[in-house]
Amino acid sequence: MATSVDFWFDPSCPWAWMTSRWVDEVSGARELGVTWHIMSLAILNEDKDVPQSYRKNFPRYLRYARLVTAVEQLEGQAKVKPLYDALGTRIHPGGSKDADEVIAGALAEVGLPAEYAAYADSDAYDTELRASHNDGIERVGQEVGTPIIAVNGAAFFGPVISPTPRGEQALTLWDGIVAAASYDGFFELKRTRTRAPQFD
Repeated sequence: MATSVDFWFDPSCPWAWMTSRWVDEVSGARELGVTWHIMSLAILNEDKDVPQSYRKNFPRYLRYARLVTAVEQLEGQAKVKPLYDALGTRIHPGGSKDADEVIAGALAEVGLPAEYAAYADSDAYDTELRASHNDGIERVGQEVGTPIIAVNGAAFFGPVISPTPRGEQALTLWDGIVAAASYDGFFELKRTRTRAPQFD
């Protein structure tokens, strides 16, 4: 039987992207049943004191999150991961900061109507976006970011990794992290990042 995994992501976060590629790597070997959920760094930090250099990106971040939310509501959960892959490939390895270009290309790749791009600038599904975001955050607390992963109900932030581990190394990391997270009294393991995300 597949292991139930829930993964919360913001499409704009390079660290979530790295972790999502790791989960993809592990999925086949460990028979993971992954459900992909949207969260938002713009919402997470809307009331926090963050540098203006970071805050100025929030409108772009929110556009991607709104688009994913709308597609899930209109097309179902099955379209969330393909859309995330299409957006993330353009944003992260592709390096694009042109949200209009990213959105149009991702919708076309996934076979979704071009008209859905309008939802990136609409608050029509903000209630659903916030509900999904809060569902993830409430499992781990406010002092985290994206991604959030829950494995059979045991939730944790991260891991923050670079580069994405592959093969046996990916499985070893997965087994270790899931084992640690399954202990209710385990809260934190951290060291300073020494490299930026290294995309394949």
